[in-house]
Amino acid sequence: MIRRHPPMLLGLTVTVAAMTCMDAFVSAGAAVAEQVKAPPTAATPPPDTRMGAMVADDLAKRDAAARARARAVDLQEQAAKAAAARLQSALKAEAPPAANPAAPAPAAGAAPSQPDQFDTLARIYQAMKPAKAAPVFEQLDLEVQYLVAKKMRERSAALLMGAMSPEGAARLSMRMAGRMGRAANLPSPGKSK
Repeated sequence: MIRRHPPMLLGLTVTVAAMTCMDAFVSAGAAVAEQVKAPPTAATPPPDTRMGAMVADDLAKRDAAARARARAVDLQEQAAKAAAARLQSALKAEAPPAANPAAPAPAAGAAPSQPDQFDTLARIYQAMKPAKAAPVFEQLDLEVQYLVAKKMRERSAALLMGAMSPEGAARLSMRMAGRMGRAANLPSPGKSK
């Protein structure tokens, strides 16, 4: 098999074209370097070549993206500082009584705080099916029913009261409305008149 070499003229043409492209890249790089070194002026002259224009455009886009990232980081830092300040103020507001010398110290044998107990009961009754929870819930003292129902989600309390007897639901509703005297006159769910 005979190997044929491409014509010499074709090789020279490819070489000249490659050198021309290299010259364009070098001149575009020099133009960009001058723009980076020189302080920005009000009106920068347009690049001499198409490649220079593309490079300048890419640099402008990259700078804009960098500014956007810096702005986002600044906003995140501001949000973090604001959250830390809110947390600090919340912690100061919830300072334990021992930290406040003017407040009386709790007794050594004091019972656990009541809201925690009612929160737990509310979660338990919310987890139960209303039809099963209602008979048990009605056996509780009216004040306990009120405090537990107050801690429950509205939807869960509504379903629970819907499953209660009409008298029990009415007593609890009156207590929740703040009319204790009228609720006391209603019969208890387990007692008949």
